[in-house]
Amino acid sequence: MATTPSDGDLAALLGQCTIEEKISLLSLKNVWETAAVDRVGIPSLKFSDGPNGARGADFFDGTTAACFPACVSLAATFDRDLCRRVGVALGQEAQTKGAYVLLGPTVCCHRSPVGGRNFEAFSEDPFVSGALAIEYIRGLQSERVAATVKHYVANEQDTRRFTVNEIVSERALREIYLKPFEMVVKQADPWCVMTSYPKVNGAHIDAQPLFLRDILQKEWGFNGLVMSDWGATSNCDDSLKYGLDVETPGPAKHRTRDNVQGSLAAGRITEKDVDDRVLALLKLLRHTGKLTDRKDTPAEQAIDRPEHRTLIRQAGAAGIVLLKNDSSNSKDGSQTKTPILPVDPAKCRKIALVGPLVDHAAAHGGGSASLNCHYKVSPYEAFKSGLGADVEITTSKGANITRAYPDLEAGAVNRNGNAGFIADYYKTPDLSGEPFHTEEYPRGAFTTLMNTSAVGAKSARFTSTYTAPTSGTHYLSFSGLGPSKLSINGELVTEQPRELRDSMAFLLGVQDEIRFQHTFVAGKVYELVIESVPSPTNNAELHLLENLIAAHLGFVSQADMEVDLLAEAVGLASEADLAVCFVGNTAQWETEGQDMAEMALPADGSQDQLVAAVVKANPNTIVVVTTGVPVALPWLDQVPAVLQAWYAGQETGNAIFDTIFGAVSPSGKLPVSWPKRYEDSPCFGNFGLDSYDSQVVEYVEGVNVGYRHFDRTYGKGADGGEVLFPFGFGLSYTSFAFADAVLEGTFTKTGDETVTVSVTVTNTGAVAGSETVQLYLAPPAESEGAGAGRPPKSLVAFEKLHLQPGESKRTQLTFARDGAAYWVEGQAWRVDGGRHSVTLATSSSPRDVKATLDLDIKEAFDFSS
Repeated sequence: MATTPSDGDLAALLGQCTIEEKISLLSLKNVWETAAVDRVGIPSLKFSDGPNGARGADFFDGTTAACFPACVSLAATFDRDLCRRVGVALGQEAQTKGAYVLLGPTVCCHRSPVGGRNFEAFSEDPFVSGALAIEYIRGLQSERVAATVKHYVANEQDTRRFTVNEIVSERALREIYLKPFEMVVKQADPWCVMTSYPKVNGAHIDAQPLFLRDILQKEWGFNGLVMSDWGATSNCDDSLKYGLDVETPGPAKHRTRDNVQGSLAAGRITEKDVDDRVLALLKLLRHTGKLTDRKDTPAEQAIDRPEHRTLIRQAGAAGIVLLKNDSSNSKDGSQTKTPILPVDPAKCRKIALVGPLVDHAAAHGGGSASLNCHYKVSPYEAFKSGLGADVEITTSKGANITRAYPDLEAGAVNRNGNAGFIADYYKTPDLSGEPFHTEEYPRGAFTTLMNTSAVGAKSARFTSTYTAPTSGTHYLSFSGLGPSKLSINGELVTEQPRELRDSMAFLLGVQDEIRFQHTFVAGKVYELVIESVPSPTNNAELHLLENLIAAHLGFVSQADMEVDLLAEAVGLASEADLAVCFVGNTAQWETEGQDMAEMALPADGSQDQLVAAVVKANPNTIVVVTTGVPVALPWLDQVPAVLQAWYAGQETGNAIFDTIFGAVSPSGKLPVSWPKRYEDSPCFGNFGLDSYDSQVVEYVEGVNVGYRHFDRTYGKGADGGEVLFPFGFGLSYTSFAFADAVLEGTFTKTGDETVTVSVTVTNTGAVAGSETVQLYLAPPAESEGAGAGRPPKSLVAFEKLHLQPGESKRTQLTFARDGAAYWVEGQAWRVDGGRHSVTLATSSSPRDVKATLDLDIKEAFDFSS
């Protein structure tokens, strides 16, 4: 291994570059790679999405990759060590894709239960988000793969995210939205930070000095690389002056050679501004070894590591939250005394698995977190493999929740004799001449998004031959990003004369489509031809979606569409010893690019009707909810057990199976509050689709996010905002006792002290299990901060303990003055004097407090970051 370059070596390398070469390094050269300057030995560096797996260069159907649990699932583990191990594995995965920068983790706090991208972030609580992201980053960067902490800052909603102006108080920014970024910068030294799309208080992040120059660099001491989100660079001059190092993706829109040289000549920027940006990239190249032993970018590989399989299964199970576990009523009306979970397979000879997610492995949400998994284990596959032939398993979807029809795939063969379609791309808008690029696709969907080989296409023809496996008047859906036509056997069957209203929705598979029926005869061959051109307008508010071509052909057989799924599921459940109902969202419903309209499960109440009907037919019913957010549970009182499974990665089915049958005692805790109704959320009416037509969204709740809000409204009437399940809540198959809690320490203006709470925790049950001890701090009731609207309490520490039956452990929870501080706008952090209340608990609810201790701080004091 060559000697690591010193700072002096990097300065010398920078000095060898011409101004043109420096400008080339201010943006990516393509979608995923920085430019190289071969003349002086500066190599290219490859980036890759995303936070739960290294996808590689292709957005769709790329090299297969391992899919890890989503960050919200990791947060539910409350397990620092597990997050670090996942980070290590993600670093190893990124290297298989030739990438040494991974675009994750996402540490934006959950502001609303209908945030479309919440699953990709950790928690509503900034401390949990920061503490677990720190371990993720340490693990990732131990493999010399850069973490990219995103999205800095206030990227909590996806509705109009490219143009919305978010009005956030200075105090809310400091205490909630900046806090996890501050924690990871100071404690984990991430090598990259990604800026967000929205305007914050009137200007984009890269167009104002506050966030990048003043806070991130000067105040927190960040010395890594700052990149924009893809297409989020808003300007040339300010972004260069204030600290945005790399514009993504390439080729540059703002930092073209002419723009930068023109700004230099006019004196709007200096060459030092350029040098500072390039030097940040050189430091990143040094961190990742690209200047020494990793100069080449290797080809992508699909390496399915057994140890990663094991880790994903373990992490997925550790994040599952047991929300309810009561005894069930038997079919004859008698009631058992034992909780229904864990299930004893010896007592279940016939199990009905029902619900739209029975045979669907909900491994990840939609958008940047999606990838082509090595494999995915559905619940049905896990039950079939785990139980064997001794248990009869019956299945039914029970409800159809498809938002866009699935891609036509089975029966399609292209002209090369391979399964799927072929796209021919043309430089002419009328498909004349010869195609300049031809590419095969495995199914009835194609796009030029992030496809560098199809750049410049003015039209495309997408073709296949389709042999119908069954006769029927089947159901099809059709849509194009721009004007598009579909012909079958030379006859035009449908046409979309205009571009779609929402380009982003199309690319995420959640678009409005033309739906129709067409008669097919089994065994007959049909020629399918789609012709499409780019959208003539940019209707997604993002320049990256300009001049793209894409089309989708969906298909559902007549038999599948017209079957009575609800009756089928109820019939199977009524005949079984046990029914397990799998409901939730899919990547079509929960995705980057769109927020959800409501907390209800999709679609049109069909899943709620399914659960209610199934439990009525079989009171021995377990419900497994797979979402990245809380959802309404109108049937909660009727079912004996509910599990929240999140998006647990490619081993999701096995993780659920392990939990239901007791191989794992559930230990997940809610990293978010679970409201009874969306209307009870603190930002209701001021988030996402609630205010779609507004270009301005105000963070009206200030610092009272999540449990902070519910603490303030708790008990104020039947529907006064009391949560269905509190933050930090989660049941177990065992029980725990707390004893001998002791607090030591206090804070003074010297700033070096810590406060430690010690407690002994004992597993008082019959099986091994894990408990998360949570420490909350409440300010003095008479304090200035309380009078100024300070939240009733805040989480300041947590520790997860793994205990065998009868085992006791004494643990310590420690926090510094940051935990007791609040922000005084325009000034600094302040710690109030007086008697603070410290509670040891297993959730944020008063019902789960195990001990209350006093922390006396003699006098108030201020401090800066």
